[in-house]
Amino acid sequence: MPDTIDLSQTDLSRKLKKKRYKPVRKAQIERIFDLSELIYEQKRPVIIVFEGWDAAGKGTTIRRLTAPLDARGFKVLSTQAPRTHEKRKPWLWRFWMNLPRHGQIAIYDRSWYGRVLVERVDGLTPLPQWIAAYEEINNFERTLADDGAIFIKFWLHISKDEQLRRFMKLANEPENAWRVTAEDWENHRKYDEYLAAVADMLDKTNTSIAPWTVAPSTDGEVRLYTVFDTIIRRLEAALGLTPTQWPPLAELSEGKHAKGKLQDKSKKKAKRDKKAKNGKQSESEQVAAETNAKPKAKKKEKRKSDNGVEGEDKAAQTPPIELPTPVLAEMTPAKPASRRRKLAPVPAAPDATEPDANAVMEVDHA
Repeated sequence: MPDTIDLSQTDLSRKLKKKRYKPVRKAQIERIFDLSELIYEQKRPVIIVFEGWDAAGKGTTIRRLTAPLDARGFKVLSTQAPRTHEKRKPWLWRFWMNLPRHGQIAIYDRSWYGRVLVERVDGLTPLPQWIAAYEEINNFERTLADDGAIFIKFWLHISKDEQLRRFMKLANEPENAWRVTAEDWENHRKYDEYLAAVADMLDKTNTSIAPWTVAPSTDGEVRLYTVFDTIIRRLEAALGLTPTQWPPLAELSEGKHAKGKLQDKSKKKAKRDKKAKNGKQSESEQVAAETNAKPKAKKKEKRKSDNGVEGEDKAAQTPPIELPTPVLAEMTPAKPASRRRKLAPVPAAPDATEPDANAVMEVDHA
């Protein structure tokens, strides 16, 4: 039998930084996708139930969960109040009609637990009937589990003050004001009555075949981590796979991150101080290196000036072209003048009508 769940012990103040959780969340989503394919191959039906307070994030969580999944492998069922023809049948009949096929995942946005929550608190169901519903639910889930169904149930938990803050935020946004109805405000007013009903529900329907997981939902990243981690663990255990090890929630929490951030800042400051100190030293070393390099440069220039073309005046030589690599200048020797023929300097252009009497004929020295 699973341990008793105490909502008062749930830590609702824990937070995660998106940057720290982002790579973990990506890996969790990929793992869930792989497990969904194994679910299809092994033909195991999976039932994921989301219950929780209004504005706790059920819809957002379901969207994040289903985004990477193959649309053919899951279905999402939003449970509303029973319709007229459904009231004429046993109250669990409409849920029997929407069970997942073998190899399919069924995700319930609210479920048959409305019988012991809203129907109980609002007086829609007589006392004997909702009391009997606990045993009926346990038998319903046990029957499905014996058929191979894997149950994963979540209660998304927020405080009364947090719920009020979210309602006020939505009501003040024109594009989202429609989401907060008069019924939501009435349910908020009955928060304490609902809290007692939730405590009874978790106590009486938390079984080994269909255990409950309370997901703290004040912070969205904590909610997603808890939901994804629980789904992965439950599916791996049901499929007989080796559990995947994820960084614990405490390691990714904001407190540890803030402490690490301060340590990172001190380390960065020490690095900057060290870099500035080394910069001053490198400046002095560079000046010394330049001073020592000047005599060597003069010697190189002298050696280059001595390596002129044989038989020509040094003063008439053009200065050497500066190249990125001095070695290239030394490896490219000057091309010697041809000894076969010699050309006289070209005079000014003569008149085209008169022959040039002073033209010098080419002499062959061969």
